[in-house]
Amino acid sequence: MAARVFNERGYDGTSMEDLARALGVTKSAIYHHVSGKTELLRQSLDLAMDALFAVTREEGATRGPAADRLDHVLRGSVRVLVEELPHVTLLLRVRGNTEVEKRALERRREFDHHIADLVREGIVDGDIRSDIDPAIASRLLFGMVNSIVEWYKPDRGLTAEEVADALSAIAFRGLHS
Repeated sequence: MAARVFNERGYDGTSMEDLARALGVTKSAIYHHVSGKTELLRQSLDLAMDALFAVTREEGATRGPAADRLDHVLRGSVRVLVEELPHVTLLLRVRGNTEVEKRALERRREFDHHIADLVREGIVDGDIRSDIDPAIASRLLFGMVNSIVEWYKPDRGLTAEEVADALSAIAFRGLHS
């Protein structure tokens, strides 16, 4: 709920009173469980990043050709985004204004480097074009993934797998017939 309220009002524009009202509880009830909204922000951002890094440790992300591992991470990231939409949306909106946000941005950069490394490996394997910069490729691929937070609506019938299939097809096979 905190992630949803932060996304609606902005982290800085959200008070503990706003969170209590959204939850239908008192502020003291929230403080019984967390130290404040900074802790709620940290938990939300960690949940998103932990889920993304968990994808990089799945068997499909650790075995086989790099291009296949990259596809697995791309698809898994779409799944995480759909399953954890409020948390990932919040993650993508942080700007580094607090220590918690700075740490989340560090972790995002670490994830980006992992993706760029997979692209590099795919180039070495000969499965990915050698005329493409790995850092640019990773940013563009995950720019597509991250854009999902702007248009995806869970109640409109598209599953995470269908979105991942479309994204993977466009990313790895292009738009040409």
